Amino acid sequence: MIASLRGILFQKLPESLIVEVGGVGYEVYFPQSGHDRLPGVGEEVFLHIQAVIREDAFNLYGFLEPAEKEMFQLLNTVSGIGPKLAMHILAGISSADLARAILHDELARLTRLPGVGKKTAERLCLELKDKVRFVPEALSVSSPGLAAPDEDARVHDALSALLNLGYPAVRAREALAIVRQQAGAEAFAALRLEELLRQTLRALV
Repeated sequence: MIASLRGILFQKLPESLIVEVGGVGYEVYFPQSGHDRLPGVGEEVFLHIQAVIREDAFNLYGFLEPAEKEMFQLLNTVSGIGPKLAMHILAGISSADLARAILHDELARLTRLPGVGKKTAERLCLELKDKVRFVPEALSVSSPGLAAPDEDARVHDALSALLNLGYPAVRAREALAIVRQQAGAEAFAALRLEELLRQTLRALV
């Protein structure tokens, strides 16, 4: 599975890029709204890649930051949202701002995003609230009361440990959400890192 690409940016297209790696040109879906963050044509570029394989297609979706790829993966777990709509959503809002909008049920903000109607916005909040709670950028000082003072760092450490063990980011976040739901917010906040990892690994089985 292709997880990343480092190569020469050969061409910028409205909805994709051509990245040349070892003489092979890879077409990678990438929103035009993010072109100003890319290097110039002919320069080296590094992209985090999510491959989406279907019966009639093998598509690559590219991201400059790991958090963008993780949010793309989460969006694709929501019923009614596919890869193209997920990319349109991320073209209109940063991963951290999207996580905060979901946590706060900001339906008005979500429905301003490309392709997101009221029902889709409601599904985003319903299906992703517990999962995006573990996006470190979402638990900033602008989101008071969402976590205990040390929860951000503890959850981040747990995620890092799970990723180092080879678990995909989406599965790790889902398992942490299960542990939080089963334990309750207060008990979850009191869990030591070792116990948090033990319960999360149990949820991953």
